[in-house]
Amino acid sequence: MKILPPTPEKHEVRVTIDDVARLAGVSKATVSRFLNHRTTRLSPEIAMRVEKAVAELSYMPSPMAQALKRGRSRLLGLVVADITNPFSVAVLRGAEKAAQQAGYLVMLFNLGNASEREREGIEALASYQVEGFILNTLGADPSVASALARHRKPAVLVDRKLTGLQADFVSLDNADAVRQAVTHLLDNGWRELLYVTEPVVGVSPRIEREAAFRDVVAGRKKEVGARVIEAAEDDDAALDQALRDLMQRGGQRPKAVLASNARTSLRVASAVARLGWALGHEIGFVGIDETEWAPLIGPGLTTIEQPTEEIGRIAVSCLLERIQGQDLEPRQVLLTGRLKPRGSSQPTPS
Repeated sequence: MKILPPTPEKHEVRVTIDDVARLAGVSKATVSRFLNHRTTRLSPEIAMRVEKAVAELSYMPSPMAQALKRGRSRLLGLVVADITNPFSVAVLRGAEKAAQQAGYLVMLFNLGNASEREREGIEALASYQVEGFILNTLGADPSVASALARHRKPAVLVDRKLTGLQADFVSLDNADAVRQAVTHLLDNGWRELLYVTEPVVGVSPRIEREAAFRDVVAGRKKEVGARVIEAAEDDDAALDQALRDLMQRGGQRPKAVLASNARTSLRVASAVARLGWALGHEIGFVGIDETEWAPLIGPGLTTIEQPTEEIGRIAVSCLLERIQGQDLEPRQVLLTGRLKPRGSSQPTPS
């Protein structure tokens, strides 16, 4: 048996405007005029030759190159802290819809929660000539502001503020969201509360939500017991112990947890299952961020739904106004979350 050598891979050769001009027997400028529909200075015979060469070579002009010649890329750069976070995905969806309606495309750079990549994200998107940036960064790298200043492109911040950067800011009203959640738990009879958050340092929405929790319970300290725990992602043992401590505090007071975001909600639900408790019975629960899986866990997780798609849409709207040259003072747009009550926070027995 004769074994044939492997067939070499065929690499597709990109057809260029030079190839079209050579086949048509004209200059590149003539081909460019034809492609840009400026044919008034071309004879019918030359226009036909160029058209035939384009068809024969299946030439497709680069949209990016054409846009840059006109001084516009029609691209918006979006930097997100973590694309696995449901919040980031939902904001991206809203931003893409708004950008598409305005004739723009969104380019995404995912930081993967690595703060040292924030500047890298700006530089990478700038290399594609994006016309502006939407930033949902970790807010930990002050050099990002100087990088944006150097590229002279407008930027809008989403959810997280960035030190040293004065820009439009679009976010959930974090204080109101926490007030809604705590008030709902108290109205339903839950009296001993634990607020669970990811590590807070340097992340503005985490700071705002924790501060709001402390403020709300301080105003009702005669009837409510409350504590806060920062739960590191890799420390399930500490989270389990915090929940055990919660169940031992406050005597017969009904116990409940408020989780700071969707990732924390999932971790708390997992811990409650490990400990053999039932949400809505032994322990109440509300989480900030609505997700597709929230109705499916236990009796359903009560959540505060963020208007994520609206956040993305408004961020694009603000950015396009800046791109179009509107000179406005930096704006702060805070949107109201919506309580979605389910079984995890059902009223406690009298």
